[in-house]
Amino acid sequence: MRYVVAAALARCGDAGAVVGIVLLVTSSGGSGLLAGALAACVTAPHLLGPFVGRRLDTAADGRRVIATACVLYAVALAAAVLTWQAVPALLTGVLVAAAGVCGPLLTGGISSRLPAIVGPDQRTQRRAQGWDVATYGIGGTVGPSVVAALSGWLSPAAALLALVVPVLVASVCVLRLPLRPPAHGGDTDAVPRPWPTLALMARHGRLRRTGYTTMIVAVGMASLPVTAVHLTTVFGVGAAAAGVLTATYGMGNLVGSVAVMLRPLRGEPDRLMRLLAATVVLGLAAVVLSPGFGVAVAAYGIAGALNAAFFAATLAARTEYAPQHARAQVFIWVAALKIASVSAGTALAGALTGFDARVPVIVGALLILAAVLASLTESRVAGSSVAARAVTRATDRPAARRPGTR
Repeated sequence: MRYVVAAALARCGDAGAVVGIVLLVTSSGGSGLLAGALAACVTAPHLLGPFVGRRLDTAADGRRVIATACVLYAVALAAAVLTWQAVPALLTGVLVAAAGVCGPLLTGGISSRLPAIVGPDQRTQRRAQGWDVATYGIGGTVGPSVVAALSGWLSPAAALLALVVPVLVASVCVLRLPLRPPAHGGDTDAVPRPWPTLALMARHGRLRRTGYTTMIVAVGMASLPVTAVHLTTVFGVGAAAAGVLTATYGMGNLVGSVAVMLRPLRGEPDRLMRLLAATVVLGLAAVVLSPGFGVAVAAYGIAGALNAAFFAATLAARTEYAPQHARAQVFIWVAALKIASVSAGTALAGALTGFDARVPVIVGALLILAAVLASLTESRVAGSSVAARAVTRATDRPAARRPGTR
């Protein structure tokens, strides 16, 4: 439970910052371009996460690394808010980016600690991963909602300063997590650096499939918020109804994570990812085929629940396939690639909505289906190669001598 509290609080702060920064800039008369640029300063540094994440793999006490990241995130964000309009926008961008660099440790970094906390039992790990998915859902829903509410009641600056509090509390909660000895056993030279870790992931079939399947599903799901805005016109409802669609997606995500908690996923993560990615395609198909707004709301909820289950499968894959001495880097590499994919998917969806509101969802579904087929083909080829090598080894073995023969 301490892990759930720490993770949920940290992720509320990380998820709410983008909304708060945009509101802070626009409410004070700043341009949309400036608001977007500062918001990007929060998210873009997540791509540097793997270079920060190695510190987690080499540290004697990873809790202190994450707690320090939480404090630095809170201090940098508070400084950016308190000095807004008193200093050049460039300096504000630097402060926001400093907070963004700490962001990966609040997301994938915390998740990488979970396997050591819950122990080696697979069923226990899978249930814990369901809780972890829920903390992402809570953070992604509660953080932006609280910021939006406090911005209307008080001000965006007050909302962002309030966001600092849960991150600071999270730093204390992280320090109260159980201390586990590092996997490297004191030999930090055994921990690979970021680029070799990425190369390792590219060579390792299951980690490679985890990476590209996660990225493609992220591209497909990124179309849903953009499409929600345009579907309101298609169905003849108010523009505010787009918020209903996205909120329902978030609720579906929470329901899906609860389902994974109550009934942990079973089986090989590689196969589970393919199966659940295929079900995500069905969820997107339901959105495309929705004849009315009410059905679309239900379809968004279903898509959110299916994506939560898929996310749990990716956590299981990272846990079970990553080398222990580079686990944090693998977690954070996949998270960084996912964030980049979400950005690309959002941009792609924005470009495709000019043709039809549903086109981005259709393209996303087709991309995910292609990733599933690629993963299935690759897995079968790898399995055939392993079987062929086993047969070769068996036939090359000298035949057993019969008794009495020389």
